[in-house]
Amino acid sequence: MSISSRFAVGIHILTLIEVNQDGVTSSNFLAGSVNTNPALIRKIMAMLKKADLIEVTPGVAGAKLAKNLNEISLYDVYRAVSVVEENELFSIHDNPNPACPVGQQIQATIEPIFIHAQSAMESVLKQVTLADVVNDMANNSST
Repeated sequence: MSISSRFAVGIHILTLIEVNQDGVTSSNFLAGSVNTNPALIRKIMAMLKKADLIEVTPGVAGAKLAKNLNEISLYDVYRAVSVVEENELFSIHDNPNPACPVGQQIQATIEPIFIHAQSAMESVLKQVTLADVVNDMANNSST
């Protein structure tokens, strides 16, 4: 099991919008790059628009970034596409056996660890901007 691919697709969309500034980044164009259905792209673009990360004009193909690359962190994208709720990245099984000594305590024991792990991951995402992604891609393509 993994985190929803919406996060990676959201980063892909925003990066391609930046890289393709001189072209039209329609949902069909983006879907071709992501290799998925344009309807999924439109759904994720709606989430990015709601989070004020992109601007779209109804009836006009294409989108543009609503902020500077340095102002969009991967955490912003992560939150925009509703990957997980706060402190719920890791699920804990709901009904351990209360008659079992482990079942009695497992939830209270591992929940703080899971919350700390999610917080650490989110802290890393806050430190990486879309500019970092675009720059890394440019550096990787020249090697």
